This record gives sequence, C-alpha cells and structure tokens, in this order.
Amino acid sequence: MTDRHATRKFLKIVIISFVILCILGYTGYEIQKVIFGPRITVSYPKNDSTVSDSYIEVTGMAKNITSISMDDRSIFVDQKGNFNEEILLSPGYNAITIKASDKFGRNTDKVIEVIYK
Repeated sequence: MTDRHATRKFLKIVIISFVILCILGYTGYEIQKVIFGPRITVSYPKNDSTVSDSYIEVTGMAKNITSISMDDRSIFVDQKGNFNEEILLSPGYNAITIKASDKFGRNTDKVIEVIYK
C-alpha cells in the first residue's frame, strides 16, 4: 500500500508541476509582446541597396502591431504578420519609411534607403 500511495503522490506532483510550467511558459510568451512592443523586419529591399526597377515590392514581417503604414499610407498584413506593398521609386535616392504602433501606444519605424539607377 505504501508503494502505491507514494506513486500516486509522485504522479500528482508531476502533473501539478507540468500544469504550472505550462501556465508560466504561456505567460512568458504573452508578456514578451508587452515588453518588446511592435517590431518590423523588412526582407526586401535591403537597406542601402541599388535596384534597377522603378517599381518594386517591399516585403517583410511585422509583429505585435495594431496599425502599420508605409510612407504615411496604411498597408495591410496577413494573419502571420507578413506584408508586401508595391511602390514606385523616383530616380536616385529613395527613403521608404515604415511605421507601426501597438495597442499600448508604442511606436516604431524603419527607414529603408534605396537607390534606383
């Protein structure tokens, strides 16, 4: 009987520990949104790049955002946070500004400098 009782007690401790770890892990995952705020990653074009087409597609990913804009024009993201927006470049130096904000009012922006030849 003592062996069975010890096994039940051990199993109970393991299950409770697992549930507590799951709750703490999920809380940590969700709180990172509060800590880090909105994030923008641009995959194309790279900063300080030279392009030969005047019409390019800006692609990237945004996380923890409620709104996002490119050159003061709202753009849309899919459910995974990916965005792609086409833009017409003028000859020479171009600065593309992407701004995002989160539900806590924090803002971030990313400026991509591109040269069109």
